[in-house]
Amino acid sequence: MKVLIETSARHAHITKETLEILFGAGYELTKKKDLSQPGQFACEERITVTGPKNKFEGVSILGPTRPADQVELSATDARSIGVQAVIRESGDLSGTPGCVLTGPKGEVTISEGVIVAKRHIHLVPATAKEWGVENGQIINLEVDSEARSALLGDVVVRVREDFADAVHIDTDESNAVSAVPGMTGKIIL
Repeated sequence: MKVLIETSARHAHITKETLEILFGAGYELTKKKDLSQPGQFACEERITVTGPKNKFEGVSILGPTRPADQVELSATDARSIGVQAVIRESGDLSGTPGCVLTGPKGEVTISEGVIVAKRHIHLVPATAKEWGVENGQIINLEVDSEARSALLGDVVVRVREDFADAVHIDTDESNAVSAVPGMTGKIIL
């Protein structure tokens, strides 16, 4: 039960409305490259994310647009801009901190939506069935790194037909295991 491990660096998901405020009326995202999850892509557009203490310039936007604005940071990133790190699954934004998003044409203050993404594994239903896991289940991931092997707990299983099998960890977690492209982990139930 080995699965690809991917590092998810800081990025933002934005609504169509926010996109138009930041980049201008009628603006459309420009695909830079496809990501491993079907239909998801990195964009050419970059924004500035500002917290109470500091800011990050050149933050990637991932497309397509979403129903809610969401900024995903590592815990280290969150602390460095003065935002309380809240670990959540993507889309679970209620009660999370906000920030300011700035683009070339405007600025949007979001009252919530800044999260440290809970480590998770994307699986298609056939893989989930083969491995005996269900959507929402919490599993462990054994990472056999040449320099820093580790057991990562609290990995949430996400199962959908439109996914591709892969684990997503943030940059803090990636650095902790000295992750490299193509690294795999073993699912421990």
